[in-house]
Amino acid sequence: MPPQPGEESSDPRRRIPRTDHLLAHPDIAGAAQTLSERVVIGIVHATQDRARTGEITPEQVQGEVLSALGDRRATSSRPVLNATGVIVHTNLGRAPLSDAARTALQDAAGYTDVEFDLVTGARSRRGAGARAALLAACPEAEDALVVNNGAAALLLALTALAGTGEVVLSRGELIEIGAGFRLPDLITSTGASLREVGTTNRTHLADYTGALGAATGCVLRIHTSNYRVIGFTSEVGLSELAGPCREAGIPLIADLGSGLLAPEPHLPGEPDAATALREGAELVIASGDKLLGGPQAGILLGRAPVIARLARHPLARAVRADKLTLAALEATLTGPVPPVLAVLRQDPDAQRARTERLAGLLGGRVLAHEGRVGGGGGAEVPLPGWALALEPELAAPLRIGDPAVVATVRDGDCLLDLRCVPVSEDERLVRAVTTARAVLAQTPR
Repeated sequence: MPPQPGEESSDPRRRIPRTDHLLAHPDIAGAAQTLSERVVIGIVHATQDRARTGEITPEQVQGEVLSALGDRRATSSRPVLNATGVIVHTNLGRAPLSDAARTALQDAAGYTDVEFDLVTGARSRRGAGARAALLAACPEAEDALVVNNGAAALLLALTALAGTGEVVLSRGELIEIGAGFRLPDLITSTGASLREVGTTNRTHLADYTGALGAATGCVLRIHTSNYRVIGFTSEVGLSELAGPCREAGIPLIADLGSGLLAPEPHLPGEPDAATALREGAELVIASGDKLLGGPQAGILLGRAPVIARLARHPLARAVRADKLTLAALEATLTGPVPPVLAVLRQDPDAQRARTERLAGLLGGRVLAHEGRVGGGGGAEVPLPGWALALEPELAAPLRIGDPAVVATVRDGDCLLDLRCVPVSEDERLVRAVTTARAVLAQTPR
């Protein structure tokens, strides 16, 4: 029976705060400074619906809205403390940017002279600063081009240089990388034909030269960055291939993958762009977000006519890098040593002393622990170091804590490898572990 005049309804839903009243609350209105009005209203309506279904009481609505807004960020991406010991961790965003690159990103977020000459007022070459920085860092290159990632760089190179011709590639370099992505599939997607030479473990110069002919579009060498073939093996160096390719007028492309521009003493077996160009490659492809330590980018370095041919191709527009990438890449190259290389060159003794300090605060055991380069670089190259071994059940609450900490569970231990955790984050890391233990203590078992 509906309420009689003068009587109050007993329906609790009538006590749910109105949308306009909630939006007028100072703290809720203030959330519009970091979230859109659409998002704020959506949270309000969702909380009101919870009250209508009886999940919460009408009196709890305002508090629940405030709580939801307090935890909500404009992006769902969360910063993470990488305590795995893997430097270029693909699942955690690969290379952490340097402070110089982060500042460059902030500066480039608004209007910028990415394609404009402030002196003449005329249009200029896009990303001229990043190009100049690349050529300064790798003087062996005559010119450079930046696209949005390494796969795009290879796609552009094969489309522009090989066309519908044959791409000559050793069977030992038919690589599959993460998420089932196979480079042979990318190669054939360009319309080119894949001409496999040699065998999985042994490829000789005669295998290449025997395949060169009128149908050949290019010869491609791909660094097997995420695995190694050992034992009865043979491969052909770029310096051996360069002469026959040059005589036949066929481009020789070296896809390094990992991104070093110059030799790195800590990874003597890792190829670099400068050496590849000196050995005769006409075009070298590298990744900006791996061992270079910058943003995701595909970097093409090589002879001026080859780079010009790539830049003129219509596909270059589809894969070009944006202003943020160009700014961060330039700052990575011109600024101080980026975190990836600094961590790679870290002194194991200093890491041990730091780990022991944290053990003194948190308990646990200090164990020898080998880190890894990750990201398809330095395959199977151990990086000596140390880790703090704690209770294995801490791994889950650490991942969902604030800050989020990603560790490794191995042999019944939760291992915290401090290699990739900035020293400035030690205090937060200690708090995260302490909080995780408190959460576990309150969890029914």
